[in-house]
Amino acid sequence: MATLPQSNQTGHDPVNHPIPPHERMGRLSLTMAWWAVCSALFYIVVGASLALSFGARNALIGMALSVLSYGLINSVLSRFAIRSGLSVALFSRLLFGGTGACLATLIFFSTAIYYAVFEGSVIAVALNHLYPELVYPLAALLVVLYSVPMILGSVQHWLDKLNGLLLPIYLGGLLMAVGLSISRYGYQPQWLDFGPATPSAFGWWDCFVAYMGVWVLMLFTFDYARFGKPKDAVYHGRWNFGMPFYAVTFLLNGAAGIYLVSSIPHEGAPNEVSVVIAILQLMGLWGLLFVWATQTRINTANYYLATLNMQAFFGRLGVRGSYLIWALTVGVIVYGLMLADVFAYLLKALAYQGIFVVAWVGVALAQIFYGRSDVAELERVPPFNPVGLTAWFGATVLGLALMFSGGSLSSFSAPSTVIVAFALQAGLSHRGQLRSRLAE
Repeated sequence: MATLPQSNQTGHDPVNHPIPPHERMGRLSLTMAWWAVCSALFYIVVGASLALSFGARNALIGMALSVLSYGLINSVLSRFAIRSGLSVALFSRLLFGGTGACLATLIFFSTAIYYAVFEGSVIAVALNHLYPELVYPLAALLVVLYSVPMILGSVQHWLDKLNGLLLPIYLGGLLMAVGLSISRYGYQPQWLDFGPATPSAFGWWDCFVAYMGVWVLMLFTFDYARFGKPKDAVYHGRWNFGMPFYAVTFLLNGAAGIYLVSSIPHEGAPNEVSVVIAILQLMGLWGLLFVWATQTRINTANYYLATLNMQAFFGRLGVRGSYLIWALTVGVIVYGLMLADVFAYLLKALAYQGIFVVAWVGVALAQIFYGRSDVAELERVPPFNPVGLTAWFGATVLGLALMFSGGSLSSFSAPSTVIVAFALQAGLSHRGQLRSRLAE
């Protein structure tokens, strides 16, 4: 993670305390750090996969709606995080109590680890494909060995510059891949018809809901935005964490993914491996540079947030350790999962955790709009906050029930979860405030 203060370097502990004004980042540095998140091949694959299932036009509509919703919600979350300096872990303590917040940090760091496994595996597969003598386990180890030091305090002063340098490589590589595809196979105007012969009329809704499965990016936003300066809040809310970012992350990546998968001959359904192989076939060593740049950028975020939230989680359980120890622990776990054949289980876990994440966002928004979020209250939070826990778990139970029900109802699981979480938190908070006033 680029230039984010660590306790071992500044003397300030970002895990247990809000970020003070003098440790905030400049506008450009935070932008370069955050835009590392937009470059995962995951977004290219998601766009192509949704087009294959629901039709390219439906996928593009779903992406556009996601850009709108992500931009609006993250504008609110980022401005609050900048104003308060709180992290997801600290804000969750206000929402759910000191002990109740542990589940939020557990879900957050495990999700970040899952994504680090996926994105790290992409680089390892690319290395192994171009250099077969570099067997996959060794390639995976190399990826972890260079990824962990990138989030340590000793080198953090140059990571925003590294991500800034890699951004044009990512954008240029994406355009180069599309351009080479057109040059080799000719322009394919039928790419907008990619997918089923007769797409569902409401396929766009399914695509929109699918992108709700990665609302964990809103937790990413919260933990990044807290490093912004209050004077830059409008810029960050509108541009850095707003719609322009998601237009690149979802719309540009997704459209490129649809075009590449529909125009390049390949076998089987698209996945991260098939997209990587296609890019390497088109671009050779330049393709490897592109893959390395995209995945290295996103993994600075995955490793940093996994480490910070793991440290917060185990700290609440009384297991203390330095940021370095937890960073190394994350690296060991990521490497172990990269070697294990657990991707099907991880995908299921992500789907279930996605409901918890969506509910967290609903509770957080209601608290920001209608609740009390005084930083001073961190010193006297109870172990459990029944208001926040009722809203969070009540909405989550509903969302999981709809997900397990199957059929058309499952497509309403995530939207229903966030709406119910927001309504419960707002209603219970208002009721609690009325009781407090009457008691006075």
